[in-house]
Amino acid sequence: MIGRRGAIRLIGGGGLSLGLGACGFEPARPEPVGGRLRVAVAVSSTADTMDPARQTVITDFCRCAMVYDGLTKLDQYFKPQPALAEAIETGDARDWSIRLRKGVRFHDGSPLTVADVLYSLRRHLDPAVGSKAKVFADQFASVRADGPDRVRIVLNSANADLPTILGIAQFQIVRDGTRDFSKPVGTGPMRMIEFQPGIRSLTARYDEYWRGPIRLGECELFAISDDSARINALLSGDVDLINAINPRIARHMRDAGFGLLETKSSGYTDLIMRMDRPPGDNPDFVAGMKLLLDRETMRSAIFRGYATIANDQPIAPSNPYYDPSVPQRPFDPERARFHFKRAGMIGARMPIVTSTAADKSDDMAVLIQDAGQRAGIGFDIRRVPSDGYWTNSWMKVPLGFGNTNPRPTADIIFTQFFASNALWNESAWKNARFDRLLDAARGETDEARRKSLYGEMQHLVHDQAGIGIPLFISSLDAFSPRVKGLRPMPQGGLMGYDFAAHVWLEGK
Repeated sequence: MIGRRGAIRLIGGGGLSLGLGACGFEPARPEPVGGRLRVAVAVSSTADTMDPARQTVITDFCRCAMVYDGLTKLDQYFKPQPALAEAIETGDARDWSIRLRKGVRFHDGSPLTVADVLYSLRRHLDPAVGSKAKVFADQFASVRADGPDRVRIVLNSANADLPTILGIAQFQIVRDGTRDFSKPVGTGPMRMIEFQPGIRSLTARYDEYWRGPIRLGECELFAISDDSARINALLSGDVDLINAINPRIARHMRDAGFGLLETKSSGYTDLIMRMDRPPGDNPDFVAGMKLLLDRETMRSAIFRGYATIANDQPIAPSNPYYDPSVPQRPFDPERARFHFKRAGMIGARMPIVTSTAADKSDDMAVLIQDAGQRAGIGFDIRRVPSDGYWTNSWMKVPLGFGNTNPRPTADIIFTQFFASNALWNESAWKNARFDRLLDAARGETDEARRKSLYGEMQHLVHDQAGIGIPLFISSLDAFSPRVKGLRPMPQGGLMGYDFAAHVWLEGK
């Protein structure tokens, strides 16, 4: 045990203290207004899900945020705040006690119980569930009841970020025994009225919501994958809110009288070179590809300045654990030619797979293709539909793109995308030293030492992993002047996918 003083210091770095449960998220909610908000997003498919554990794409995140709550909720600073848990306590970052909020009811009227939380957390360990958070649940040594309103989680080893981890979308709470998610029931601010995967959903305000009813009456959510069609739907008044605005038309939207929400984030579109197959299994090919990323041109020409230069490390400069000592990788086609020659790739042609599902990967690939001509290598751009991209192409092709939403902590992004056993280890990079550093950083309570560990991990990813991260991309959403209450949240666009709980329609 590290004692009371140590516990407060540790919790201050990412946990909840005993007294925090009495603090509110926000001021008292104004009276409900009503109205139906119509929202069109860029990506959807028949694989859309209302199972929180399986959330992958924006439609999942938005819908699940309407219907479910987590034990904690991340605020505008990526800090965990109490939600279904009133308080979370620990003395050593390994043994955690969670006190549940009283008076919470599911949409069917049943009360929230310890059994619901136990079921929700334990199901991530079942491989048949296909949880996207299993890599975190695997850290649970035990999850058990500790009285009528308490849950006790004991970890295999200390992790000071557990309250933050419990705030990620996949750990939202469902009813005990739920297996059919076609008609989902949660404790969240809206009830599901209709859910047709790949088509649309309709939710309505839950008037008995434990925080108090939200202002919005209904929300209809669907996808329009074509950028021009999505813009035209907003311009014509057919929808009220859209995401994934092309930066090239951002000024036009403002000039036309529509609102524009820029969310500066740590999300990115990355170039993926699979290291478990040729040519990505050749370190010189990987090194050459990273040198073909013209970051400045991508930022100015593709994103019109709505982006921050990145450096093939997934930790953004805004993160307290960002390591500025990682040397900035230049755009250098001539040096890339040297590496391609050593790899025996001069004169070779290979496909590079893109999709609108991976934001602006089409445009990035064109710049890479042009740079490749100077480096002695050719690329055939193969554009595939957004529908099914994440299932059929992502992490399955030798050379392609990913699209990573912001993550609240260094541990979460390293665990989900770079650990050897990570479900989303995009380039199949495996490094035993990195894995050991990740384990050590989780339980480290000395902030200077923890920052040093994360710094070394960033160097390893930058130097060895089969990904290129050229930019951290701002999310751009556009909306009708009738839509009120939108504000940036670091979790991503559309207020970190939680817009429905906060916005309202003027005049309704």
